[in-house]
Amino acid sequence: MLLHGWAMSPAAWAPLQAQLGALPTLAPALPGHGTGAPRPQAPGLAGWSDALAATLPQGAAGAIVVGWSLGGLLALELAHRYPERVARLVLIGATARFVADESGSPGLDAEVVEGFRRGFATDPAATLKRFIALQCLGEADRRRTLQAVGAALAPDSDHAPPDPVLADGLAILADSDLRPQLGAIRQPCLIIHGEHDALMPLAAAQALAAALPAAELRVLDGSGHALPLSRPADCARLIGAFLR
Repeated sequence: MLLHGWAMSPAAWAPLQAQLGALPTLAPALPGHGTGAPRPQAPGLAGWSDALAATLPQGAAGAIVVGWSLGGLLALELAHRYPERVARLVLIGATARFVADESGSPGLDAEVVEGFRRGFATDPAATLKRFIALQCLGEADRRRTLQAVGAALAPDSDHAPPDPVLADGLAILADSDLRPQLGAIRQPCLIIHGEHDALMPLAAAQALAAALPAAELRVLDGSGHALPLSRPADCARLIGAFLR
């Protein structure tokens, strides 16, 4: 099961799905991210994870959940709330706490995140442009990655006024803190992170790997945040090795 990032669509996974070959995958749209996306009964991370849990593949072995960015937060929440249904985790450009705080937890500056929230409420198109640019910083081929990320945006995500469920995704990024739950998430976990990720610093992935009981971290040199689109072959190689 592949969970994309905020304001993206399942199309963001197409390059990785092509590289995974015969491995069966399911890539649902996150709540508020297009036609057919699940509508959560309640806002926030718990409501979104409950809505997505209904789409988890059924099976005694449990699902492998791959989450990128916001999708990584949701993957962690699913593993914590539905441990019997999640067998393994792959977290790409992910963290347990998106925003840096006074405790020294690495993350994106709180003022930047709040600026995205305010900006998205009044000018979604301009805010998305800034968000995409930040995702693509640090990529070796930034122009190509910008084009790929732009092509994978959720439909109508730049329309005003924005979908309130889509806007809730930014609130989840700003407010969620899963650090207290990490010790209870015992599924094997692969963390893939870009060396030059400007949206979520590498230190956040290192802290996440240290806090999870069964995690391994793999860093892709010369890359930023948009790894499913900029480095799909390398992501697939690492995932394949993790699953063997």
